Amino acid sequence: MEGFNRILEHMPPAISKEMYSIPQNIIDNVEELRLRCGYPVILKTSSGEIIQSKIITREDLKSILSSLVKYSYYAYEEDLAQGFITINGGHRVGICGKAVINNDKPTLIREISSLNIRFAKDIVGCCIPMIPQLLKNNRPVNTLVISPPGCGKTTLLRDMARQLSLRNINVAICDDRSEIAGMHESKSSFNLGPRVDVLDGCDKSYGISILIRSMAPQVIITDEIGKKTDIPAIEQCLSAGVCLITSIHGSNMDDIMSSHIASIISRGVFKNLIFLTNEGGPGSIKEIKHC
Repeated sequence: MEGFNRILEHMPPAISKEMYSIPQNIIDNVEELRLRCGYPVILKTSSGEIIQSKIITREDLKSILSSLVKYSYYAYEEDLAQGFITINGGHRVGICGKAVINNDKPTLIREISSLNIRFAKDIVGCCIPMIPQLLKNNRPVNTLVISPPGCGKTTLLRDMARQLSLRNINVAICDDRSEIAGMHESKSSFNLGPRVDVLDGCDKSYGISILIRSMAPQVIITDEIGKKTDIPAIEQCLSAGVCLITSIHGSNMDDIMSSHIASIISRGVFKNLIFLTNEGGPGSIKEIKHC
């Protein structure tokens, strides 16, 4: 996996040396890399865990994070305050440590105690079986992907953007966590096709209206709705005649009907409800409900 090898470039030699000995077939299936102060590195793969022998120190964590942000903490200031950064390739690095609070909000995490590197997967074509549900009369249909963490909802959304783009549909991605497109130096880390515009790092409550006004999309794709502030943005899509494809954390109908957007769901706004499972790998479909 190219992303894994890139991450190793940011590791201290004592850590990277041990991981370079891992067989390629295992590396290709690595999903997460966990580094906790005082404990060995744990690699989570699709088939289980691999525990290394090197014990992570506080200095290791500081060195790794500094390298990942290219020694420019200021450029990642807002993301660091939220406990994560997204790096080249769309890979997400979760950060834990001592939170610095200002005006009741975290503004910085220092004294880093653990890092969780989650590798972005790109499975080209994984949404193709759903195209008949996503398109009606060659027009995209409002769709909600319901998924527990780690079941590939972002991977699925990414391929939806790509497949719709390749079918002559103008797609806009509101990528507030920089995970769907993995933007780096004005380009996506993934091949999303020729008809995708990405608004990166902007909250959905603002970003969706910006995209509607500026890019004239036929469909907007975004990840992890569920806040009260998302409701006006969803309503704006509906009133503008723009399709919305998005996701929410959950495992069943009870989960999503207890969310802040339950009123939207109960109105039948989303014509497809796609439930994911991790039983067959990222993006595996458990059930599709049509409303």
